Amino acid sequence: MKKASHSKLTQSVHAGSPGDPVHKGMVTPIYPSSAYDYEGVPSFPYPRYFNTPNQKAVAEKIAALENAEDGVIFSSGMAAIMTSLLAIVKKDDHVIFQSDLYGGTQHAIVTELPRFGIHYTFVDASDPSNFEKAIRPETRLIFIETPSNPTLKITDIRSVASIAERHNIVTIIDNTFASPVNQNPIDLGIDIVTHSGTKYIGGHSDICCGAAVASKAFVEKILQKAINTGGSLDAHTCWLVERSLKTIVLRVRQQNQNALTIAQYLQADSRIGKVYYPGLPDHPGHAIAKAQMPGGFGGMLSFEVKTDASQFMRKLKLIQRAVSLGGIESTITSPAETSHAKISAADRAAIGVTDKLLRFSVGIEGAEDLLEDINQALS
Repeated sequence: MKKASHSKLTQSVHAGSPGDPVHKGMVTPIYPSSAYDYEGVPSFPYPRYFNTPNQKAVAEKIAALENAEDGVIFSSGMAAIMTSLLAIVKKDDHVIFQSDLYGGTQHAIVTELPRFGIHYTFVDASDPSNFEKAIRPETRLIFIETPSNPTLKITDIRSVASIAERHNIVTIIDNTFASPVNQNPIDLGIDIVTHSGTKYIGGHSDICCGAAVASKAFVEKILQKAINTGGSLDAHTCWLVERSLKTIVLRVRQQNQNALTIAQYLQADSRIGKVYYPGLPDHPGHAIAKAQMPGGFGGMLSFEVKTDASQFMRKLKLIQRAVSLGGIESTITSPAETSHAKISAADRAAIGVTDKLLRFSVGIEGAEDLLEDINQALS
């Protein structure tokens, strides 16, 4: 763990942002070159080597926000997740995954890992002891996601990390829903933290990227695999990510506040069924979330409507239907039709993804305006 020397507000602005060393401008220039002079340079810059100035600037900023030693910026969240996985495990190894994961991750696991001869087990993460029960002699990795997508289940990070450490097993977490503002898993014992940077890191629904941060030793392993698989990010997009990260703390704090207000409102509305938000006191994981998410409970919530879900979404005027999340504008989606569409109906039902379940990514608009839109759509 890298000890933070400044607050997250200061890190978000200054870490990994060297400015313009030539003209002394406040903003880091875009370095679009794909060809660099190699004479006298032991490791010359090259985009596929993840070591160009804009790539390094973003990786440094995200690592600082996550209290990590180092990081790698990728072209997508799935590139970050799969590259990190394959950097740790090999043929005949065994991986333990929590059962409720983002649909894209779960689809990648069941379709790609068998091709590499990698074995896996899904477990219910609500009880950390399930991870220990699933350990085999060949288990090399535990992968978790908390809060989970889309039902916001909370996994006890410290307990899982402790189990893994006792058995000399590497841990990876998908920290996308929490963001580096709300939760820093490395502080709790996790080895590698991944993000779909398309969400809160980008924050404006105009960037596709991913990130993995860890100790320098783990990052070196990930980097060597990344160079071979080639999921690098271009300089222009890196520059946009760096710009976006400068406001991540302000954005996420407003989203936290809005989401809690809306979750409380929905829970009291008789037209709404279940509400999933870890900030609610009756959420099964509330106490753990309060302990491991000191920055806030996040801008994501899910809920079930008692009426027709599709009709409800069509009647919304301010809140937009969209497949992604984490932007400054509020968006809503049906996970059964989007993020978890590739999972069988039986598997969706097992993790609580019903046809009435809606995933709500709360933006930075006025909470009163969002509530008014929800109310008119329900009416």
